Amino acid sequence: MLTVPDRYLPRLSIRGRTPARRGAELRRWVNWAAMVLTPLAAVQLAMPLAAGVARAAPVDGALGVDVSHPQCGAPLPTGQAFALVGVNGGTATTTNPCLASQLAWGEGSTGATVHDDVQLYVNTGNPGGPDAASWPRSGSNRYGECDGSSSTPCAFQYGWDRAHDNAMDRGISRPEEYMWWLDVEITNTWDYTDGGPARNVAVLEGMTEYFTSIGVRGVGLYSTSYQWSQIVGDAVSSISSLNGLSNWRPAGSTLQDARANCRLAPLTPGGRVEITQFTTDHDYNHSCI
Repeated sequence: MLTVPDRYLPRLSIRGRTPARRGAELRRWVNWAAMVLTPLAAVQLAMPLAAGVARAAPVDGALGVDVSHPQCGAPLPTGQAFALVGVNGGTATTTNPCLASQLAWGEGSTGATVHDDVQLYVNTGNPGGPDAASWPRSGSNRYGECDGSSSTPCAFQYGWDRAHDNAMDRGISRPEEYMWWLDVEITNTWDYTDGGPARNVAVLEGMTEYFTSIGVRGVGLYSTSYQWSQIVGDAVSSISSLNGLSNWRPAGSTLQDARANCRLAPLTPGGRVEITQFTTDHDYNHSCI
């Protein structure tokens, strides 16, 4: 009898979903079973998918594609196995103007991997204190009371508020039905002053814990090891909510690069590299699981 660890099973949750989303869930399980239980069926299933993807890039296998505001108005590839759609317009307080149309495009994913057909990612950052219009002036959380200063409680509150805005104020229906990735890059504003890494961690924890509080499918981290070390350093504690999160890791410009990055150490203890990205004419994503 074949026994598969739970972490390798595709997520299945059809309660409260639209018929299209329910169909996508069930299709993903059928595809997974075909690939795992009957190798011949997997080959037969992969052939048309690979052929569809090959029109866009020299790849093999079922790949995901990620898009966001830079792709507004541009032709998007077809035949992707799964889609990762950026919610923001480049910074944590903005909205991707093409979010609705890109989500609709993502719904056409084939579902040929264990990953959800559509996943979301958001910009992160830490403006560093009260000079920023979006900085919280009050709030109570597990770090204490936010008084509007450049403090850890206010940093956590800032992250919590940004996640709330992304889930509730950007036109996303049923935000709890998605996997949410935190895009952690040095191109956005971060606090590099004394104690800044700990406050940066608090921002990411606030975002993680808000998304978790509404029952999302999961939360993950997108970053390189270099950028992660520059932004958070060694400030992630042993009890941080960032520990154990899934990783989506950028690679180079080939599928070979992406496959190699599946072996990277996770950004936080207990995490796992689930997806790796490589860039040619589009951003493609390889499943590590």
